[in-house]
Amino acid sequence: MAETKKSMYNGGSAGVLYTDRRDFYVSPQVVKELWTDVAPFTTVISNRETRKVPDPIFKMFEHRNPWVKQKCLVNGTPTLDDNDTGDTVAVTDIVGLVSAPDNSWVGLIFEFWNVAETTKAGTAVVTAVSGSNLTMKSLSGAAFTCVNNAPMYVIGNAHGEGSSAPDAWADELQVVFNSSQIFKTPLQITGTLLAASLRGEASELSRLRAQKNQEHKMQKEKAFLFGQRDSGTDLGGSAYDAGNRSADIVETFADDGRTDANSNVIRTTYGMVSAMDKYGESGSYDYQNIFSVSEATYTYNSFVDDMEKVFQYVPEAGVKRAFCGSGALGYWSKMAGSEGMAGSSGWTVNLSDMRRDSLGFNYKVLETPHGILQLIPTPALRGPYNKYMLVVSEENLFHAQYRSPMYQTNIKTDNAFDGVKDQYFSDEGVGISLIESHHLFKVTD
Repeated sequence: MAETKKSMYNGGSAGVLYTDRRDFYVSPQVVKELWTDVAPFTTVISNRETRKVPDPIFKMFEHRNPWVKQKCLVNGTPTLDDNDTGDTVAVTDIVGLVSAPDNSWVGLIFEFWNVAETTKAGTAVVTAVSGSNLTMKSLSGAAFTCVNNAPMYVIGNAHGEGSSAPDAWADELQVVFNSSQIFKTPLQITGTLLAASLRGEASELSRLRAQKNQEHKMQKEKAFLFGQRDSGTDLGGSAYDAGNRSADIVETFADDGRTDANSNVIRTTYGMVSAMDKYGESGSYDYQNIFSVSEATYTYNSFVDDMEKVFQYVPEAGVKRAFCGSGALGYWSKMAGSEGMAGSSGWTVNLSDMRRDSLGFNYKVLETPHGILQLIPTPALRGPYNKYMLVVSEENLFHAQYRSPMYQTNIKTDNAFDGVKDQYFSDEGVGISLIESHHLFKVTD
């Protein structure tokens, strides 16, 4: 009697019938991807505006309208009597005006407030200037005493009949700059694999092209968010709300000279989050644009105050895009639930269900008293950035291209290699201007 071999029919797991004849695959040419929206930040700025830049280090002009907020602080406690003789007021911490008072100040009308800016002390007009001392005449109808280090705001100007013009003054434009970065994402397969018939995808070359295209996008996304330069990128500098910053940072226009092993210059673009961390303001100023949000103590009142600062530079249609790590998105989702914000008697934020943008990524709508935020989950915001939320003013961002992106074929240098080596190539960066119009939230446990 012939020997009976074990097979799948009698419980075996070996044999041709089990290993080669069965078709295990439901859809042999379908491959499921874990991440689909790999680079929403890059997609947004590219769709908004892509500029061909004339040089790999590119400059931009900025202007901050100093006359919007013209103020200084009172140095001392002078009393302005209700008479026409005038009294002397010394000033310091000048914003939006000539930094050393001169004849251009003559005619300016100031309102005097207390330090907390809750009570107005009086109003006066400048009639003469001597150094940092102003001769001022009260317009309040009664004498008032100024408070040391209290603000005084310009509310217009007035001049005598037949008087000559005061000195003219003008502020200068500011220049900021960034650089493009060379990205290379190669792929390589052997001639044997190129000719093979495969499941999953019929062509391994086609699969690798698609995969490496996604990888290339993600590499750019990370650089546009976290890219760092050692020096030479003056984003804001001393022009950023001059005279009212806690610390001005001024850098020189220069290539920092980083090189590879063959002494080739390595250019890197300054990313949005990195620029915010270096040039943003975290203090409780009206121009604050970095916010630390404690999950345990953040209140609805703080939320309203912070959103006022986010939307003070009015965006198009009152809507801003906010790129979120999953932790930050989860935090806002919790705040839209039954708990509400800490200590806020049930106040909650209004957060929509997930929607799909026309550019192809998912987002939620966060309604604030001051405007609308589109919260976009961003895979690049992971690890230490998981609870970050970057709110951007798109009109002050652009996608910079020094050389057009390309797919380069047959880049192998060894002619004996039996196969294909290609790469995705681009020389790109991100243009960032008016850093104070962008905002960064960091949620902490």
